[in-house]
Parts: sequence; C-alpha cells; structure tokens
Amino acid sequence: MLKKPESMDECVYFTNRDIGSGRAMAWVYRKQCPKCSEGVMGKPINKRGKPDKKAPVYECTKCHHQMSNEEAEKIMQLEVDYKCPHCGFEGQTATEYERKSFQGVQSYVFECQKCKAKIPLTKKLKDTKKKGKEDIQ
Repeated sequence: MLKKPESMDECVYFTNRDIGSGRAMAWVYRKQCPKCSEGVMGKPINKRGKPDKKAPVYECTKCHHQMSNEEAEKIMQLEVDYKCPHCGFEGQTATEYERKSFQGVQSYVFECQKCKAKIPLTKKLKDTKKKGKEDIQ
C-alpha cells in the first residue's frame, strides 16, 4: 500500500488526472540527503524564494550538498494510484522516474498490474487554441 503525500512540499513531482475512462494520481517523494541524512533533496531556491525548475542540480535543504539531475533522478521513484482505462482495474504501482518515448510523446510509463497494458502520463501542454465566436456558441 503506497502512502499518499499530505503536502506538495513532500514531492518533487505530483499530478492528478483523468486518462480516458481511467484516472491516475502520481507523485515522486523528495529523497533524504545522502550526505547529512537530515535534509531532503530538491531544486535550489531562486532569488524570488521559489524552486528553480531549470537548475541542473538538486540541492539539500540543510547542508546544501548538490547532486546532478541524472544522479538524483536515478534514486527517485514514481508512485502511481490508478484506474486502468483498458480493463477498469484499480491499483497502485511504482516505476522509475524517467520520461520515455511512448508513441512519439515523452511520458512516464507504467504498466497495469492486471491486463499488463502500458499507461502513459504525458507532459501536460497548454491549450494554444484561441476561442472564436464559432467555438463559444
């Protein structure tokens, strides 16, 4: 049984979305610092007090030890609570925190435990379509 996060501060990544007739809630917990074992690894804080998403490193909140993105993401795990859009099975699973190409789209991919179907969590993209008068009616 996976433990669901109580706060977004516990997570490096979090999403909750519908996938066709199914759904998925996925998260990646921050890992404990390998150097001091007191702080947690996360993106460094920028001048405005917000995490710098594009930083090439993860940093400890206590000792400021740094790890490269690749090194830190190897030890992180994506945990998923889902309802399969193919067979309707509800379950929980964990997979590696790495985007892979799935049908030409970069996605976190996990497998249904019952029907073994691959289920992608694609990167959310903004809807660039502008609403015109014909779309409103």
